[in-house]
Amino acid sequence: MDPDDVPEWLRTLVKRTADLDGGRLGWPRTDPPADARPAAVLVLFGEGEAETGPDVLLLRRADNLNSHPGQVAFPGGAVDPGDDGPVGAALREATEEVGVLAGGVRPVAVLPELHVAHSGFRVTPVLAHWRTPSPVAPVDPAETAAVARVPVSWLTDPANRIRVRYAERQLGPAFLVPGMLVWGFTGGLLAGVLDLAGWARGWNRDDVRELGAAWRAAEEADDVGFGTH
Repeated sequence: MDPDDVPEWLRTLVKRTADLDGGRLGWPRTDPPADARPAAVLVLFGEGEAETGPDVLLLRRADNLNSHPGQVAFPGGAVDPGDDGPVGAALREATEEVGVLAGGVRPVAVLPELHVAHSGFRVTPVLAHWRTPSPVAPVDPAETAAVARVPVSWLTDPANRIRVRYAERQLGPAFLVPGMLVWGFTGGLLAGVLDLAGWARGWNRDDVRELGAAWRAAEEADDVGFGTH
């Protein structure tokens, strides 16, 4: 999409997607195996309240799921045969998971595909502008525990950024959101998008926490009232 057709606060991000190297998206770029399943996620930015500014839509998966229970994610999932490619899949999943009305969403860029080895997916992030926001909430509580429009200003506050150790030697960026720890693939991709947009601020990369301690910090974070459902 022509960057001039999106709000001014989103233009730099859209412009920089034109010549993007996937390795700059905050997640290691590796070649997926032939049997990796195509998937897509919707990175949906909207305009929140005047005092909080732009925000991004995130969900927390139900705690009893067999796959990635309790983890925070962008709306998304596998690309089905009937989908219109990654964009169609991302919009369909956002509707099915949290009730986003696709007519109010304007896709603005398709980002380079990323391989998520532990789940067997090759994921295409779809960047979108929520030009006409709709109410959102978990459609099926057995699959989605909570939904939040998280202000970009909260995510870029150095006080809310840490790194987590989620394997013996693996570290990754994470964000402390009230009731939501954003880490793993979602944390890496979100960090990469914030960097690409030029929104990121300096933060303490030496603040490394074990996953359990990071979760407790997120659960104890003050709720600033930015709409968790």
